[in-house]
Amino acid sequence: MVRVRFAPSPTGYLHVGNARTALFNYLFAKHNRGKLILRVEDTDKERSKKEYEDMLIEDLKWLGIQWDEGPDVGGEYAPYRQSERLDIYKTYIEKLLETGHAYYCYCLPEELEKERQKALSEGRPPRYSGKCRHLTPEEKKRYEEKGIKPVVRFKVPDGRTIIFDDLIRGHIEINVDEFGDFVIVRQDGMPTYNFVVVVDDALMKISHVIRGEDHLSNTPKQILIYEALEFPIPEFAHLPIILGEDRSKLSKRHGAVSVRAFKEEGYMPEALFNFLALLGWHPKEDREILSKEEIIKEFDIKDVHKSPAVFDRTKLRWLNGVYIREIISLDELTRRAEPFFKKFGYIADFEYYKKVLNAIRDSIETLSEIKDRARPFFVQEFEFDEKTKEELKSETAYKVIQKFYEKIKDRDSLTSQDFKKIMKEIQKELGVKGKQLYHPIRLALTGEHSGVGLDLLIDVIGVEEVKARIKRVLELFE
Repeated sequence: MVRVRFAPSPTGYLHVGNARTALFNYLFAKHNRGKLILRVEDTDKERSKKEYEDMLIEDLKWLGIQWDEGPDVGGEYAPYRQSERLDIYKTYIEKLLETGHAYYCYCLPEELEKERQKALSEGRPPRYSGKCRHLTPEEKKRYEEKGIKPVVRFKVPDGRTIIFDDLIRGHIEINVDEFGDFVIVRQDGMPTYNFVVVVDDALMKISHVIRGEDHLSNTPKQILIYEALEFPIPEFAHLPIILGEDRSKLSKRHGAVSVRAFKEEGYMPEALFNFLALLGWHPKEDREILSKEEIIKEFDIKDVHKSPAVFDRTKLRWLNGVYIREIISLDELTRRAEPFFKKFGYIADFEYYKKVLNAIRDSIETLSEIKDRARPFFVQEFEFDEKTKEELKSETAYKVIQKFYEKIKDRDSLTSQDFKKIMKEIQKELGVKGKQLYHPIRLALTGEHSGVGLDLLIDVIGVEEVKARIKRVLELFE
């Protein structure tokens, strides 16, 4: 059975790069009727926080990614937090020490730095010399008597070339002489990533390891540990990195890069899911809008590109706009938008929010744009800038507003059709048209020079509110 995992560190918000990795694991599992495991790599005591783990789980669920086993749902291979698996790691560290695949290293940081600088000055890749490989029991005792706490290093066989076939990048060969003996347990007794990930993946029966290409250099080290512990080696697939639009690695300087930030800006999870799926992969047909079910059906890891994917924000905004306008039902959109209305101080009931959204949804691409687009539906009294005041004071504008008020003051209702009819009457009676006809009414009703269609606005706010706003302007400038 296909078993894949997403194993994030809870040290901050969920980056869209990590979210894309989680998504591709999810798609691969679902396409192959396999299982996705969520495993939390929380062995970094200083940076790992429970609140980050909670947010990570919340953001993954919001994005539409579900897992079959994990810290919140349990499973056959629990526990799923590395901090709760330390006794398991200890057993396998001891096994590597006993079989001679690992050894204690007492070298001090300053010694290692000196070695590193010497290698660099001689044009060699910096790697550990292996000086502690063959320490005698007496030498080890002397180090311990000095109070030096050792690390544990994995003994890398000299001259070996690690060969594997990556599902995305193809045939790969890496000579182990490039990295030398590496640390698998730190001085504080905490095992390192390259060791624990192998133990966890093996014990959890992970069949495919799908992760970012920044992990490619870790793969030969991990394969050596698999072999030393006599574990079956999974298949590997290394995803292309994600670049910003300037072709540099995607980072905070490109704007929002966390799933949480996009959620707070008012992006639809379905749109972000759709967008992330297309970062490095594309369906056979040239389509941009695909449902989750369609993506799962078409997804093939071998179709993922080797070249970097570009995070095109303009495309994401467009895609989100399509979901807002055409795909998500008005009721569901209103439910999601309600917190945004309230955040911006626009207080009303669900039905009124729904009417407003129906009027503005064609002109927004994210829910955060409600702040400006919905203002005329909620703000009854607004300040006019000097330019607007001058326009409203003009003879033509004032006459249009005055005539409009005369025609609506005794009405009990005012539909968009009524509004259009009235404006045609004013056009004939005053001999004005176009901007001279409609702009004064827009300024009087909204205080803005552009925005939502007046017929849509009037349909929502109703005749009494229209009367109040028009009367206010007439009194201000009479």
